[in-house]
Amino acid sequence: MTTVLDTKFSPVEMEKRRKLDLRPGDTVRVWQKIKEGDKTRLQAFEGLLLSKKHGLEAGSTFTLRKVTDGIGVERIFPLYSPVLEKIEVLKRGGRVRRAKLYYIREKAQSEARRKMRQTMYSAPKEEVIVEAPAEEKEISAE
Repeated sequence: MTTVLDTKFSPVEMEKRRKLDLRPGDTVRVWQKIKEGDKTRLQAFEGLLLSKKHGLEAGSTFTLRKVTDGIGVERIFPLYSPVLEKIEVLKRGGRVRRAKLYYIREKAQSEARRKMRQTMYSAPKEEVIVEAPAEEKEISAE
């Protein structure tokens, strides 16, 4: 028995997606349609573009990475998927010397380890409590 999804998505504008200039190192926000029950909503995923694969052909994909609550999250998006509503390039990456930025995974891990070491082995700072002198009340003789 086969099930048919009743979800209807607008056709993808192939030329717009083909002209989209995505480069490794860019910060990109992708708006994805998510179907929940009878409703569809848009959800954004914003991250660093690690790689773009398969050029501009039909099976072209790109990988985004972001860090959420200290955990690295990566997602692979098909470029021509009708589920993707909008792709925005927020920030252009600087001059990148690699086509695939997979080394950023290890770089993020080593940086997290370094921060943990700094917090674990750093001596706690002494707290100095300075109290204001209590005011003495003068009792007047009547």
